[in-house]
Amino acid sequence: MDTILLVDDQKGILRALSIELKQEGYSVLTAQSGYEALQTIANNNVDLIMLDIAMPEMDGIETLRRIKELRPNIPVIMMSAHATIEKAVNAVKLGAYDFIEKADEGFDLEPVLVKIRNGLAFSKLQSENIELREKLKEKYNIVGSSLQMQTLHAQIRKAGPNDHSVLIYGESGTGKELVARAIHQNSQRWNKPFIKVNCAAIPEELIESELFGHEKGSFTGAVSQLIGKFELADGGTIFLDEIGDMSQKTQAKVLHVLQDKEFQRVGGKDVIKVDVRVIAATNKDLQEEIKKGNFREDLYYRLNVIPIYVPPLRQHWEDIPELVVHFINEFCRESGRKPKSFSSDAMQVLMNYQWPGNIRELKHTVERLLIMVDQDNVVDLDVKWALGINQPKIEKVTELHESGLKDKISQSEKEIIISALEANNWNVSLTAQQLNLERSHLYKKMAKYGIKRPN
Repeated sequence: MDTILLVDDQKGILRALSIELKQEGYSVLTAQSGYEALQTIANNNVDLIMLDIAMPEMDGIETLRRIKELRPNIPVIMMSAHATIEKAVNAVKLGAYDFIEKADEGFDLEPVLVKIRNGLAFSKLQSENIELREKLKEKYNIVGSSLQMQTLHAQIRKAGPNDHSVLIYGESGTGKELVARAIHQNSQRWNKPFIKVNCAAIPEELIESELFGHEKGSFTGAVSQLIGKFELADGGTIFLDEIGDMSQKTQAKVLHVLQDKEFQRVGGKDVIKVDVRVIAATNKDLQEEIKKGNFREDLYYRLNVIPIYVPPLRQHWEDIPELVVHFINEFCRESGRKPKSFSSDAMQVLMNYQWPGNIRELKHTVERLLIMVDQDNVVDLDVKWALGINQPKIEKVTELHESGLKDKISQSEKEIIISALEANNWNVSLTAQQLNLERSHLYKKMAKYGIKRPN
């Protein structure tokens, strides 16, 4: 049940409106002054406020200002007599949702109810948008507290509110798309579209149509009109990922959009105006590509207004424990799996690894371990297996006699058992659990291979 707060210094109006709104199924609170209204808001959940303008001590305009400081998302409908209509209009400019005119004989209830329903619907939509934005922030959260990541966060905060083009550099898998999304979320365009285009994944003959759209019949296969990515991103942000792989022909058209903020669809005659912020990313050295003649220098300078470098994971390895916890929570929340812990030795293996695939590789490794490891605690041997570190070399079966193959298998099994025992400080029960063996079976294998705990 939605709760409406009525604020008016006239008891008769409060009583009449309260009766009508309660009959419509609303919960109603009342206040006879701005001060009382603020106290009521502080102590109760209020979904909508109807606020009179002309009140003694603190008028409706000042009350509105303080309400917006206290609860900025509550819709406020101003109530005004004819003499205060101009003030009511000004109140809307200050953040009021709408206003209604008070007549001497009371209110025409139906228009009031329409404004209330619309105000409540607007409030719910606004709350959903805020919730969605928070979920997006969580989903695309940039994790890490190292000096390198603190620098990156500072650059994002500075770049976000500006409307200039951004060029993001970094190796594959470092999280360049996350940085682009974070810049968009910190911009004035946060509630407008964020459109991603992977320039390396679209064939050259199709990328112009993908970016700018096409008209029906403009080429073979164009059976209907297509709205391009730039047009879809109007008012928002377009993210051109792997822009170093874009053809020279398409580069020229992107440059034209950046300069003139207009384009034509493929096969079209109409000029389409757009207001789009461009964020591009690359894992290539664009200055080197310019020297080779692969990338336009004028486009480079248009894009490189705000350059941002995303470091590889090996340069901020101290963030790995925080990233691992983040990926565990994310994966288990989405899959419904039970979280696992990582031993200190397992974490050390992760931190010592060079991560050629960067954060993307780390994420996939954590997910692989969560799926494939049976026990609740991931140990160093599990991580080495997942990364392919110190795995026994497998020779071609055709090059071995049957007896030789058995010897190789036995030797490998012996090495695995010894490594597992050493990792578990020669605790046979834990080792058997890790190797998915019965304890008695492990004892038999230890006896078979002559494995004994060193003195």
